[in-house]
Amino acid sequence: MQDILSYYKGKKVFITGHTGFKGSWLMACLHLAGATIKGYALAPQYEGLFNDLEPLHLADSIIADIRDKKRLQDEINSFQPDFIFHLAAQPLVRRSYEIPAETFEVNVAGTATILEVAAGLPSKCTVVVITTDKVYENKEKNILYKEDDVLGGYDPYSASKACTEIVVSSFRNSFFNTDKYSSHHKAIASARAGNVIGGGDWNTDRIIPDIVRSLQKNETINVRNPNAVRPWQHVLEPLAGYLQLGALLDTDPLYFSKPYNFGPQPDDHLTVKELVEIAIQKWGSGNWVSSANADQPHEAGLLQLDISRAVNELKWQPVLSSNEAIGWTIDWYKQPADKRSGFVFQQIKKYFAL
Repeated sequence: MQDILSYYKGKKVFITGHTGFKGSWLMACLHLAGATIKGYALAPQYEGLFNDLEPLHLADSIIADIRDKKRLQDEINSFQPDFIFHLAAQPLVRRSYEIPAETFEVNVAGTATILEVAAGLPSKCTVVVITTDKVYENKEKNILYKEDDVLGGYDPYSASKACTEIVVSSFRNSFFNTDKYSSHHKAIASARAGNVIGGGDWNTDRIIPDIVRSLQKNETINVRNPNAVRPWQHVLEPLAGYLQLGALLDTDPLYFSKPYNFGPQPDDHLTVKELVEIAIQKWGSGNWVSSANADQPHEAGLLQLDISRAVNELKWQPVLSSNEAIGWTIDWYKQPADKRSGFVFQQIKKYFAL
């Protein structure tokens, strides 16, 4: 997979949400690739991977709000990026119940703002918008959701991301139309992945940070939805997919301007209980208890993706099993604090050599 990284050598890449978990890993990947990076995001809300990487100065880091159109426009126009990877978002389901209007504002209007700015660029630009696996009208049945299935969302976060996909589709038709590519030179695709795990995530209401905090304190792990099934994968899996999509979209914008699912193999979806027990085994100690209660906000109990489009068209496929992904994740958290940034690059090099 080294060819994926080499494509970005010398390219100018603008990342929104570079202070977040996935954004920080993407920034590290692109730095290793030799790209020139400009990041745009709010300051990190939690101690996490960005704080570990910040002393390395991997990117020109702009701390600002995605909803500030004037600032965003100034930063993009001054940079003239070859690529935009849009990851900035309010990313938490449970948090979306507390700030529903803001969740829609950030995720939907924020995406429209960056696409409007991108459409106004005078030069060629390739845009990949990162949404989530939760954009589908989830019937919680044993089916694999395909990119052309009906969009929807029970909770405000999922609904906001489904709306984001509609915004992307609208801009693709109205401003990035492939029939007129020779005049505007802009291409856009969306990437749908979720339930990623990996080192450096300390956010609230996420299973791996909750597990690690409890294990570090020798406390019992409280698990809200032990029987929920999710498409778990290591963060480097979808990031490799995003980078592959971006490169192919840049090369053939007419064909690849569409949404793509990224997830584990269909037979490699785990329950939360299974993930917790594997994490405990990898850590070497620990125990857990179910803390489910009827008063907690609704979260889907079953979600599975069909990744055949990405496999067939992008020639991408997951290379780590769920078990291996959990192992790689726990390995990062077991590193001493001063070794964690270096370990990120070790894991990136190891992954792209597979």
